[in-house]
Amino acid sequence: MWNKTDPEESFRNKVIWWAAGIVAAALIGVGVYYRFHAPQPAPTSTPVPAAPPTASNAPTPLPSAPQTQAIQHPVPAGSASSSNKPLPPLNASDATVLAALDTLIGHPAVVRFIVPKNVIRRVVVTVDSLPRAKVAADLRPIQPTPGSTIVERQGGITVLSQRNFARYAPLIAIVSRLDVNALAKVYFRLYPLFQQAYESLGYPGKYFNDRLVQAIDSLLATPTPDGPITLVRPKVFWQFADAKLEALPAGQKLLIRMGPKNAAIIEAKLRQFRTLIASPPQ
Repeated sequence: MWNKTDPEESFRNKVIWWAAGIVAAALIGVGVYYRFHAPQPAPTSTPVPAAPPTASNAPTPLPSAPQTQAIQHPVPAGSASSSNKPLPPLNASDATVLAALDTLIGHPAVVRFIVPKNVIRRVVVTVDSLPRAKVAADLRPIQPTPGSTIVERQGGITVLSQRNFARYAPLIAIVSRLDVNALAKVYFRLYPLFQQAYESLGYPGKYFNDRLVQAIDSLLATPTPDGPITLVRPKVFWQFADAKLEALPAGQKLLIRMGPKNAAIIEAKLRQFRTLIASPPQ
């Protein structure tokens, strides 16, 4: 289902930013989320967790994943925390992370788009969830998209309106201008914090950069629907009428909801970012 203010809607998110993600971008990430209510006013504020996310409210690790495994995409030696200034503790890292984002996208964009509390933890939880069915709404790193989801009637069916894609224009403008090389340098410098946050989710012995590459690959595999995106509402929430689309991972649903042109811009940045953070095939 999709809700105008649910994870998919707020994440615009995905995927964006840091990924996108980052996707979420990650880091660009580019949140993310597969169901939405019928149009209604968007909330005026975004709740922030009182405490850092923990393994108890984070997505459950995939049961088939081993507790330890070889690192597939190691962060380049000497790049992590390469500056003379040591990194702060994870729970006191927001000021450092926000300052780094200021240099990447500018302070006004940081204020407008980034949830300023527990930034590293939010990014890690969201990146880990993008290939899954759902992303936790209260742990998104990106502020909700203003306005309501726009649908329209075509004959006897309801479709996602192309006017809905314009709602993401401010975020896409930031993604379009993003210096991916600079983003990678910031990511590498802060990597020990990402790794610590990832292990704290319940993944000891696993490597966050590997999971980030997996999340990017999932986003890059997003299909492009032919024609209008038909919706159904069996109960309260709208869903994709196409069962194959409805069964896609949360991150892929977000890109579909953003429209093909917006998705293409995000995917181009993700490909560049992946090239910088992923080891070449052996």
